[in-house]
Amino acid sequence: MTRYAALLRGINLGSRNRVPMAELRRLLSDLGLADVRTHLQSGNAVFSSDAGPESLRSRIEGAISRRFGFDVACLMRTGGELRAVIEANPLADVANDGSRLMVLFLSDNPDPGLLAHNDPVALDPEGIRIGQRVIYQWCPNGLMAAPPVGAFVEKRLKLIVTARNWNTVTKLGTLLDT
Repeated sequence: MTRYAALLRGINLGSRNRVPMAELRRLLSDLGLADVRTHLQSGNAVFSSDAGPESLRSRIEGAISRRFGFDVACLMRTGGELRAVIEANPLADVANDGSRLMVLFLSDNPDPGLLAHNDPVALDPEGIRIGQRVIYQWCPNGLMAAPPVGAFVEKRLKLIVTARNWNTVTKLGTLLDT
């Protein structure tokens, strides 16, 4: 069985799209997923499955829509893919606060043609780096003072984005190993 992290976009933000984590764990278990665990209230789940990531994404999105009555995007990463994101951190030398280092998970790698004319690194050349289906963003003065990379990528590069801070990413990596 493969270990996966499911990153749900846009749940439990204020009073909108509420999904209690106990209900999310139950929903994922009802889908036949094993060893289901959640982290925080912001749509992070890890589990084991023999199914492929695209099948899992579709099943999870559909089940959430049916059970909770709203649509959310689910970005999947295998345990190996998430560990690679952690190991490849190009901002490790400067980012000294895990709550201010953001990892923006992308639904796909950016199209090279779109990226050539809409490079998010140009928003903050010192604090933004692009990886495999991920963008790292160092926000030394806090997220509110940082360029809106997620919105930029969604609009200009036509990708789905969900962001997690470094502390959450590393915790998910630990949960995938247990």
